[in-house]
Amino acid sequence: MVSEAVNMGAVNIMGQQKMDRPLIIGITGGTGSGKSTIARAIFESIPEANVAIIEQDCYYKDQSHLPAEERVKVNYDHPLAFDTDLLVEHIRALLQGQAIDKPQYDFTVHNRKVEKIKIEPRDIILVEGILVLDCPELRELMDIKIFVDTDMDVRIIRRITRDMSERGRTLDSVIDQYLTVVKPMHFEFVEPTKRYADLIIPEGGHNFVAIDIMVTKIKSILEQKNK
Repeated sequence: MVSEAVNMGAVNIMGQQKMDRPLIIGITGGTGSGKSTIARAIFESIPEANVAIIEQDCYYKDQSHLPAEERVKVNYDHPLAFDTDLLVEHIRALLQGQAIDKPQYDFTVHNRKVEKIKIEPRDIILVEGILVLDCPELRELMDIKIFVDTDMDVRIIRRITRDMSERGRTLDSVIDQYLTVVKPMHFEFVEPTKRYADLIIPEGGHNFVAIDIMVTKIKSILEQKNK
């Protein structure tokens, strides 16, 4: 279920959402918490013409100026690893009804891809990533802020599985990165952003009750807008 640590102000925000602009929903949590699963579940429950996802991972800074061996050493869990200014600029553009060219990131080479994806304005914009609530300018653009709270043991297992199967990492490299960078950065930067959340969802993508509540409310907002 949804955590009791719910800021009821979120309900007011959702109920009073202006119908002439997109609804911006921020979804955050630690690595492997299930935030991407929740974002995807919401996305797939709403007509594609009404919703778009903006992944913070796409906004890692371009590192073409660095040799491959130096890119590996970058702390990708620190706020400075992200081009947050560009992310804020893109969210503002979508709010103003303008399309954006969302960057793409190749985790196997630690650098941006040449290709970009055109994102058109939508009624619902999901902004998902580990540090989307860290930046005050980004938080101010959000109507609903969600923190996905999942047990640390579960999160590290999910990260190992993902990085080995999708990002070409070895088990030793994943564990070393987690212990030396990911874990300390989580407690320094990610966990503190929980205080900004309107909703705290335990157990990530397995919390079907919380997902159903969010989807139902979002559909209600869309129905009001269509009227």
